[in-house]
Amino acid sequence: MKTITRNIIMGMTAVMSLGLASCDDYLSNVPKGEKIPESYADFSAMLNYEYGCHNLDPGQACYIMGDKYATMSTLNYSPYTKANYNWDTSIDRVFENKSSESLYYDCYSVINTANLLLEVADGISDASAAQKEGLKAQARVMRALCYYQLVNYYSDAYTAATAAEKGGVPLITSADVGASYTQPSVKEIYDFIVKDLNEALKSLPEKSQNVLYPNLAAGYALAARVYMQMGDYAKAKEMADEALKRNSALIDWNAFYEKNKAVLSNLTSYQNVPSPMGYNNPETYLFGHAGSVYARKDFRITVDRFEKFEAGDTQALSRWKPRTLGADNIYESSLSGVYNLSGITVSEIWLLKAECLARANDIKGAMDMLNKFREKRVLPDVYKPLEASSQVEAIHLIADAKANALIGSIMPFCDARRLNSDAATARKLTKVVNGKTAELAPDSYLWTMPFPQGAVKNHGNGTLTQNVNK
Repeated sequence: MKTITRNIIMGMTAVMSLGLASCDDYLSNVPKGEKIPESYADFSAMLNYEYGCHNLDPGQACYIMGDKYATMSTLNYSPYTKANYNWDTSIDRVFENKSSESLYYDCYSVINTANLLLEVADGISDASAAQKEGLKAQARVMRALCYYQLVNYYSDAYTAATAAEKGGVPLITSADVGASYTQPSVKEIYDFIVKDLNEALKSLPEKSQNVLYPNLAAGYALAARVYMQMGDYAKAKEMADEALKRNSALIDWNAFYEKNKAVLSNLTSYQNVPSPMGYNNPETYLFGHAGSVYARKDFRITVDRFEKFEAGDTQALSRWKPRTLGADNIYESSLSGVYNLSGITVSEIWLLKAECLARANDIKGAMDMLNKFREKRVLPDVYKPLEASSQVEAIHLIADAKANALIGSIMPFCDARRLNSDAATARKLTKVVNGKTAELAPDSYLWTMPFPQGAVKNHGNGTLTQNVNK
């Protein structure tokens, strides 16, 4: 049976390095305090490792969207971040992306873990057939989640007309150190993701060990996300219905704000109220951090970004409050704890279904879903039902609500890319940078991130070609 040494990330082929010597060879070199995984419990626990499998930071995507505040020192230190944050096309991002960008390496680390589990699961002696199939199904979901993030970060947006021609991301299906790999098209990556999810849905458990393990609802929810990104709205709705049938609970932000209003409205007090978005979040399908696992406060946002929340939005009022930081006026985190930002939540799938209804020209049904969602997060004395006179207007209203609800995750970025690929729903972004109005066009190359230089230069047993020139 293959054995594990230690998580080491060095370039393309050494992501979450897994020693593959025989058990006999390995036993003579086991570091003190380390353990060779042998049992079902040992291997299953690999998916429970928060730092290694549930910590996918979409930071640069958030900077593109204007969803996170960056200090001047951060921008001066990282021209790559400055290019994305300020939409500065004078900066060569391919050249400047020199650091080990966490999303890239972290995703391939999880993929390598999944590959290993898929290779060894059938040989686990103390596992039942159902446990083996369930473990493989959970590994497939985690692998699919990571490939979704990668292809939406480093490749152009999926469109049926061009997906077969656009460059994808490295496809690795082996846990062997030095395994060969290919870089297929965007279409082939999506085909691989869909195949993984279809296979996983056959064996995922209805109830998983905890929120770090995918269950059947999480599998359906991720499938809904993937089909949505591919523009297959009928299939996305079908998957969303299955997920919502198993969990449709939403955080009642109005009740949360009312309960904690005295502290949350105190402009001299920060991070004193526990986050409702943590492990016990009722709307979690699958939990994931988006940044440091050990961070215990929310990220900061700009005044401009806060003003994009609708008046009376109690999620915004609960999570941030105004603060002066040096020369900047910003919105500081109000809550403490952990936040499910790289996992999958009911909020996402709820609004995904609403858009699917709009795509099917059920405008009333779409707006009813959106308004029911808003009833739990807009102050009652401010709340008014929204109406849409057209399909596009409904889609934009839903997209705006979703971008606010999922701020800090990769989803606002992914949704914007998808909507921008259709002239009917594409929108230009604008903001003021250094006193001047900056624009981000729907077809800007900035919507595709460059691979880190470390991955391109240390590409291992394959070739890695950039999908963007700058």
